[in-house]
Amino acid sequence: MPISALPSPGHTPVRADSPVRPAPVAAPPPAPRLRPADREVLWLYLLTRVAVWTTAYCTRWLFPASGDARVPAPVLAPFEHWDWGHFLNIARDGYFPEGPGEGDNREAFFPGLPLVLRAVHVLIPHWTVAGLLVSLVAGAVAAVALARIAELHLPGSRAGRRAALFLLVSPCAVFLAAGYSEALFLALALPAWLAARRQRWLLASVLAAGATTVRISGLFLAAALVVLFLTTPTTPPTRRDEGTSRKRDAAWLVLPGLPALLYFWYLYGRTGDPMAWKHAQERGWYRHFRAPWEAWSQTWHEAFDRTQATGYAAQFQADLLAMVLGLLLLGVLLVRRCWPEAVYLALTLWALGTSYWYMSVARSTLLWWPLWVGLAVWSVRRRWVAIAYLCLVAPLSTVLAITFMSGRWAG
Repeated sequence: MPISALPSPGHTPVRADSPVRPAPVAAPPPAPRLRPADREVLWLYLLTRVAVWTTAYCTRWLFPASGDARVPAPVLAPFEHWDWGHFLNIARDGYFPEGPGEGDNREAFFPGLPLVLRAVHVLIPHWTVAGLLVSLVAGAVAAVALARIAELHLPGSRAGRRAALFLLVSPCAVFLAAGYSEALFLALALPAWLAARRQRWLLASVLAAGATTVRISGLFLAAALVVLFLTTPTTPPTRRDEGTSRKRDAAWLVLPGLPALLYFWYLYGRTGDPMAWKHAQERGWYRHFRAPWEAWSQTWHEAFDRTQATGYAAQFQADLLAMVLGLLLLGVLLVRRCWPEAVYLALTLWALGTSYWYMSVARSTLLWWPLWVGLAVWSVRRRWVAIAYLCLVAPLSTVLAITFMSGRWAG
C-alpha cells in the first residue's frame, strides 16, 4: 500500500488530558501525500533499518552456529529462522502439499503474507529477499501511519515521531524487519484506524479486511472499529439521506470478517474442519484453552522453576512481563473511556492469555498501537520518559535481535 494512501490527521484541537483518545474529527481538510513530518519518520525508519542490518552483520561473525566456524553464515541467514520457514513453505508449496492431516501445522498461519510473498516473488526470485522487501515497505507504511495516529492526540507536537521511534526501537522490533507478519498487519491495520477516525468507513473496512487476511488479530480490529463507529458522533447532517448513509457505513463493517470466513471455508473443504487453523496451533504450539489463572501459573512455572533451558525461561519471563504491561494499559484505556482501543486490547490479551502457556505475548506488543501512542504523548509532557524508555529498551532490543538472528528462540 503506498504511503500516499494513508489518511492524514485533521487539525482540530483535542483535549490535552486525553493521551490515547482524540476528539472526533469533523470535515477534515484534504490529505497531503507526504508531509515534512512523514519524511522525518521515514528517515528515522531508514536509520533503524541500518541498525538492524548492522546487528545482522555482526551476528553472522560473532555468533556462528558452530563455535569454531571459519566462515560466517550467509548474508541473509539471520532472517531465515522460525516462523519465516512456515510462511515460505505456504507461499512456495501451499498449505497441504502432502495432503490434509500431514505436515508441519502450517495451516495455523493465515494466508495474507504468503499470498503477498508469492506475488512479490514473481518479480524477486529470491524468496528471502522478497520477504524482507515486503516487511521493509510495510514497515515504512506502518511507521508513518502510527505517527499520524499519535498526532491526532497532540497536534503540532513531536508525539508522532516519538511514537514511531518507540515502536521501531522496542524490544521486539526485529520482527518488523524479518519476513514475519507483524509489519504487513500494521501496514493495513493502522491506516484502517486512521480512516475510521476520519469517518471513512468503507476505506477503513477494506483495509481492516486486508489485515484479517494476515492475522486473526484483524477480527479484534474489526470489533474495535464497530465500537468506534457506535461511539463516534456523526458530522452535522448535510443531506436528507443522512440516516441511509449511516446504515450504509455500518454495513461496510462486515467486510473485515469475510477473509476469515473464506479461510475457514477453504480449510473445511480441504480437511472437513473449519477450525483446522486453531487445532494446528494446539498441536504445534500448545495453544489449548485454559483458564487465565492456569495459563499464568503454567507460564510462571516454566519461567522460574528451572524446567526449561535458560533461553526459553527468559522468553517466558518476557511474556509474563508483557502480559502485566498489557493489563496495565487496558486499565488505563478503561479509566480514560477509550472503549474501542480497550476492546481491541482486551480481545488480544484474552486470546494470548488463555492457552496452555503464554507464547509470543512480548512480540504481540508490536501490534498494541495505543501503547506507543500513549508513551509518545506521555514523553512529550514529561521529557524524562523518552530518555528512560530508550535507556531501558536499547540493550533489550539488541539482545533480542541477536537472539533471533543467531537462531535461538525469541518469541
